[in-house]
Amino acid sequence: MAITTGPRRTAYIIGAQCTGKTTLVNALETSNHTSNTSGTGADQQLVFVREVARSVLKEKGFSRDEIVTSPIRSLELQKYILEAQFKAERAVSNRLPTSWCICDRSGLDPIVYAQLFVGREAADEMIASIAWKELENRMKEGIVFVCEAGCSWLVDDGTRLMPEDMEGWMQIDGAFRELLEARAIPYTIISRDLDALEDRVKLVQDAIAACAG
Repeated sequence: MAITTGPRRTAYIIGAQCTGKTTLVNALETSNHTSNTSGTGADQQLVFVREVARSVLKEKGFSRDEIVTSPIRSLELQKYILEAQFKAERAVSNRLPTSWCICDRSGLDPIVYAQLFVGREAADEMIASIAWKELENRMKEGIVFVCEAGCSWLVDDGTRLMPEDMEGWMQIDGAFRELLEARAIPYTIISRDLDALEDRVKLVQDAIAACAG
């Protein structure tokens, strides 16, 4: 799906696990810092919302295995993540309402995992929440990038839930796309074949520049 231009303020980097999302966000932050330091990026100041899931896992005492072995705990975890994402985005919006924000993940992510590992009813319960309604509106007004699964850097870091195989990985990838389309949220695929990090950074930066222009 093509990027449309308009008064957008938030860019989301989302998708299945181990698709280079945080690596891309880190590179965007480094590029932004370099531009601001050199005086070439003052017109495109960026602020960043980092991934909240890791801190929730640690603070609430969850293990990644519970995501697939305990539906009750899995749903509880996904609700915590949705609320944490809501609070993080609102905090940035209130503090810097005129700045572009780059989000490492989104409120859609925990809903996707709730749907996959708990069921449709659990996902629908989260979709009906006040937090999601605000986050969904923000996503529809922003730019959403889905990092495509199937790339070459699938590595177990001991924290993230790992797909069992390529089929499982692509199933999660498909679930993101299906839910985005069901909620009428426009998105752009960052192809797994676009493996040069600088090219991924440029894709995101060009989209932000187009919206700002």
